[in-house]
Amino acid sequence: MITEIGHFALILAFFVAAVQAVIPLVGAHKRWPGWMAVAEPAATAQFLLTALSFAALTYAFVVSDFSLRLVTLNSHSDKPLLYKITGVWGNHEGSMLLWVLIVTLFGASVAWFGSNLPPGLKARVLSVQAMIGVAFFAFILFTSNPFLRMAVPPFDGQDLNPLLQDPGLAFHPPFLYLGYVGLSMTFSFAIAALIEGRVDAAWGRWVRPYTLAAWMFLTVGIGLGSWWAYYELGWGGFWFWDPVENASFMPWLIAAALLHSAVVVEKRESLKSWTILLAIIAFGFSMVGAFITRSGIITSVHAFATDPERGMFLLLILAVFMLGGLTMFAARANAMQAKGVFAPVSREGVLVINNILLGVSAFVVFVGTIWPLVSEMAFDRKLSVGAPFFNMAFTPFMLVLGLILPVGAMLPWKRANLGRAIKPLRGAFALSLAIGVLAYAMQTGRSGLGPVGLFLGAWLISGAMVDLWSRTGRGANRLGRLRRLPRADWGKAMAHGGLGVTMAGIAAMLAWEAEDIRVVQVGETFEVAGFTLTLDDVRKIDGPNYDSTQGVVTLSSDGREISTMYPEKRFYPVAKMPTTEAALDIGFLRDVYVVIGDPQNNGGWAMRTYYKPLANWIWGGTILMAIGGLLSLSDRRYRVAAGARRAAPSQGVPAE
Repeated sequence: MITEIGHFALILAFFVAAVQAVIPLVGAHKRWPGWMAVAEPAATAQFLLTALSFAALTYAFVVSDFSLRLVTLNSHSDKPLLYKITGVWGNHEGSMLLWVLIVTLFGASVAWFGSNLPPGLKARVLSVQAMIGVAFFAFILFTSNPFLRMAVPPFDGQDLNPLLQDPGLAFHPPFLYLGYVGLSMTFSFAIAALIEGRVDAAWGRWVRPYTLAAWMFLTVGIGLGSWWAYYELGWGGFWFWDPVENASFMPWLIAAALLHSAVVVEKRESLKSWTILLAIIAFGFSMVGAFITRSGIITSVHAFATDPERGMFLLLILAVFMLGGLTMFAARANAMQAKGVFAPVSREGVLVINNILLGVSAFVVFVGTIWPLVSEMAFDRKLSVGAPFFNMAFTPFMLVLGLILPVGAMLPWKRANLGRAIKPLRGAFALSLAIGVLAYAMQTGRSGLGPVGLFLGAWLISGAMVDLWSRTGRGANRLGRLRRLPRADWGKAMAHGGLGVTMAGIAAMLAWEAEDIRVVQVGETFEVAGFTLTLDDVRKIDGPNYDSTQGVVTLSSDGREISTMYPEKRFYPVAKMPTTEAALDIGFLRDVYVVIGDPQNNGGWAMRTYYKPLANWIWGGTILMAIGGLLSLSDRRYRVAAGARRAAPSQGVPAE
């Protein structure tokens, strides 16, 4: 019964979305207040109905209702409760229901918190958001229905992919989807502005909170996914340039560019075309990610589906929204003339360079991800584009970006004297250079990667601190003024500093990590990177839904025991699939990472050991970036829209 209620609620939400897509849009065009007013209750009803449907599906997983096909394919009665719940979105159909739930959540948030939006703009935004909802409701109901019943329910299910039965993957998809789908809101604002024919400072202020929220959630989601890949796959890496990883990274880069571009629209009413185009492309890349993971065109360890028919449906949705958005963008180009002029050496100028670097970086990742497919289809040649290409093509843009960020933050708007603006940064630059030189002198391999990465990290962190301090003015009580700075200033500094921490961690880990692979007998001792490891025992243990071979490894240094580590190799009988559970000893400056493999003919065990310098700085930096986004989002200036615009007499009137 509950399943049928969930299915009915999903169908009803589809019809509500269709009403919301049409009536408010017509009302805004005709300036009929009653029709425009339909948007708010419809958005709320659409969200509540979708939430009811999602709750019904979750209930089916929790109680192990194997009469539901999706539960049978992705759950098992012995699975822990956490993974029963996460099994809801650990598959194609459930993940798409989560996707559309977040679409409706963002639409409802505009209805609930957009009281200062002009009625015409608000109606158009909610109408466009509902159009996105209609497309995905149709996709779910006609191709990916999560509520299909089994004619003969089995006694038990087939279990969830064991790789997904992990805390990191339990929370990674919801955060990632909040970012992915949050960009649909910026798309809706962009299309609504194009329909009105007006992009101004007030619009820039209204769109920034949604862009910031989407970017923040994407940051958390990508960080969780990277952390999971690091410890779960047993390879000791944090990023593999996998197509699905790239599918989330591309919209993150474009969202970062959009965020900075919207600042210029709000402050100077410039870069309007940039901002609208980035809002359209950012959502387009989110759609590309959905297509990649569900069409089967690209193989990945965590792709959801391999159904070409579903892929074509998603490709059609992508084509309709992107072609429609870009066509409207071209038609309304005259409505986006910049009002504020600026010199090349100015904050606006640096933000333009920032956007170019981020945009080109995203394009490089896109080409590297799609090119194997293009090569196979067009030239009948199978190619593999791996980490060497991405590292060589992508890294230079990030180096330049790291160099200019602290400078751009110090430049004034409109016109700047470069020498005067960077004068406060001389100490930060000297300190950062000294750190890089010291790292170069202390290392043994004389690689430039680690020192350059530490220099850039220190430069971004110290530059962010100088930027904050410069905003306190001169004279006494600067510390008091520092505490009273707007949260957005603190958020920007923390985000830029977090990027520096991540850059330093990536460079150190790639430059100075040590790897040891050997066969180890029980009781044998060996050394890796100055640490002593002893394999004390190997034992069999039983988990709730798996069997495990667990090693007991003592880690010590200079005769002092540091910790006992327990690497595992698990086997899931239902899924008939093994997984690796690495053991980590985590420190501020390094990780020691141990993986146990298969037994060998001589009675020993295959073991892989890594020394990972500054590994946790990578994810610590993403946390700092996300906290920076949250601080900025909590700033009152981003929660309260421009009141003056609300009283504008021509609000909601389409441009002729």
